[in-house]
Amino acid sequence: WGSRPGFVLAAIGSAVGLGNLWGFPYKVYSHGGGAFLIPYVLAMALIGIPLLILEFSLGHMTQRAAPDAFRGTNRHTEAVGWWGIILAFIIITYYAVILAWCVNFLVVCVGGIFNGGALPWAGKGLEGVENASKFFNQYLNRWTPEEIAAGTKPWALGSLAKPIVISLAVVWGLMFLCIFRGVKAVSKVVLFTVPLPWIMLLILTVRGLTLDGAQEGLRFYLEPDWAKLAEPDTWRWAFGQMFFSMSLAFGVMITYASFLHRKSDINNNATIIGLADIATSFVAGLAVFATLGGMAFASRAHGLDVPVDKVVSEGAGLAFVAFPYALAQLPGSAWFGAIFFIALLTLGIDSAFSITESVLASLVDKTRWSRTKTLIGMSIVGFAIGLVYCSRGGLSWVGGIDDFVNSPWGGIAMLGLLECVVLGWGYRISRLREHANERSDWKIGIWWEWIIRYFAPIVLSLLFVWSLLDKVTSTGGFLYSQDGDLNLPVLVGLILAVLAPVLAIILGLIRSPGADEHNVQKHRPRSGRAWGIIALVLVIIVLMIVVCGFDMERRAKLADAAGRLDGLYGQPAAGIRVLAIWILNGGVVIALLATVIGSRAVKTAETRDMRPSGFAKVAAGLATMMLGGAMGVLAAVFLAVYKRPVTVAPAAPTEALELSWVSYAVLAGMLTLIVVGLAWCFYRAIKAAGGKVEIEQQTPEGISQG
Repeated sequence: WGSRPGFVLAAIGSAVGLGNLWGFPYKVYSHGGGAFLIPYVLAMALIGIPLLILEFSLGHMTQRAAPDAFRGTNRHTEAVGWWGIILAFIIITYYAVILAWCVNFLVVCVGGIFNGGALPWAGKGLEGVENASKFFNQYLNRWTPEEIAAGTKPWALGSLAKPIVISLAVVWGLMFLCIFRGVKAVSKVVLFTVPLPWIMLLILTVRGLTLDGAQEGLRFYLEPDWAKLAEPDTWRWAFGQMFFSMSLAFGVMITYASFLHRKSDINNNATIIGLADIATSFVAGLAVFATLGGMAFASRAHGLDVPVDKVVSEGAGLAFVAFPYALAQLPGSAWFGAIFFIALLTLGIDSAFSITESVLASLVDKTRWSRTKTLIGMSIVGFAIGLVYCSRGGLSWVGGIDDFVNSPWGGIAMLGLLECVVLGWGYRISRLREHANERSDWKIGIWWEWIIRYFAPIVLSLLFVWSLLDKVTSTGGFLYSQDGDLNLPVLVGLILAVLAPVLAIILGLIRSPGADEHNVQKHRPRSGRAWGIIALVLVIIVLMIVVCGFDMERRAKLADAAGRLDGLYGQPAAGIRVLAIWILNGGVVIALLATVIGSRAVKTAETRDMRPSGFAKVAAGLATMMLGGAMGVLAAVFLAVYKRPVTVAPAAPTEALELSWVSYAVLAGMLTLIVVGLAWCFYRAIKAAGGKVEIEQQTPEGISQG
């Protein structure tokens, strides 16, 4: 990187992208409304930023892409890095298609400039709402409601939309041009591509807030429906969006940090990037939901009682209906539209070439192939796979595969869990903390190690098991809709969830040139074997308890759905759930004991400057996950027993347009977090710049010490 601003802007460009302007609004819209913000902000502050520091530290210390970086900490964990890289490539195949939509909208807006300055979907009131939705569906050549009613599946491929195919080729060409010269060229590109979208986003936010009915949309966005917090879908989508938006767990930030100068700050940069990501998502939400409120108001003015959460049905295409509608309400709409989609395209390109660069760097590190030839091959394969998303059922495939990517099972949240366990227990995590603190504007304390080793694995394991139980016990399970129809994109997502780790293990078994050259502590004595074995026995006991509790809740929920009183062994379902709570409480206690024993064995070995036994490391990692798993089943069973139905009286039309004190409190809290947090970070950066201790230039460190 040529400069610190170049790196920070590039990392912000990767973290801030279509995941904020496209992904965040539609996931809030579909999964909880204002309730989504609570787990999202908690995930970002308590797990996202600490994990970003972890990835920066690992990449900076090893100066390698993700697979080799993980192998450097432990030669058995390279597959974790490859798993993330495989997911990164899956993401870029549909991410590029969303950018192709931006290209098409840009072309249409430029055409509008030469046709009098109006947009083809322009219209006032209800006409504008209908035109924006109709234009998007027709441009993608989606299956019509009549065709679906006649039996066509929404995910059926059909013909290709030629304008999208051409735009997709343009997008891959742009990504190639951005990265084939390396990250020095990237650091120059982002100086222009990151600030412009923010300017346009602020303009659209102001316009959205001035629309009639905007407050109704803001109320949906800012006022939590507390009952939604008892649904695992709200939490899993919030956590998945955090990982997706921050480019965490799929190798991007490790790769970017590997190109950092040896004196570069880590902790403050990570915090700035995390806060910038929160800020962009939050402001994008203000713009989209204020616009949706205006669209609902326009519909109601024509006698249609359409609530905010029903005004748009496109799901994954929400932003491409709401933003165009808002643009059409501006004077000189075609000009503003062209500027906006240029901004959106450049913002998305930043994230796209960062993902592509992480895959490229990993392959080149592994194979020593030519960088240019490898990039050309990746571009061709990515373009070919992207044609699936250019078909008539492409939007359904985008939503289905994005669902897999955001899922706790096999997706990026699962990778985040494995990353914490592998680096937290398979490696001496204090070395990464020391490395980050030597170079940063401010220092992280022991609390950071506790987050990586305990808090993050427990929370992510809890989310994994809770979501899995909810899916298994829902009508249709994983693969079928409530109507009993097979959902092919979900099936493909599950196949990818199985194939990705298998392929990652195969790639990890292929020896990299010089992979073990830093294995400096290979022959050091080990410690903690006996305690590790004891902890593993306890983990097995907890696993049996979790499976038992999982099955009891599954049977009870199926009994409830069938209208039967008996859930298991002829006993009432509610009684079985109460019994499950007591059993799972015991599982939590045993898991806690196993965690204490396993972690104590690891820490004792580290204190004595010895290598922890493999049994101790595995036991400590599995125990923390089992603790989270037992708590996940316990949470599901507890909520099933004590959850009370929530009835909300319908609001009068005038009341729906007013923001409550809760909405204003959420708005004030978010703005305070963003402004104060960024101000503090910049203050520490300026203060450190005045008295920075020079760090001697050095080569990558010897790191295989775990």
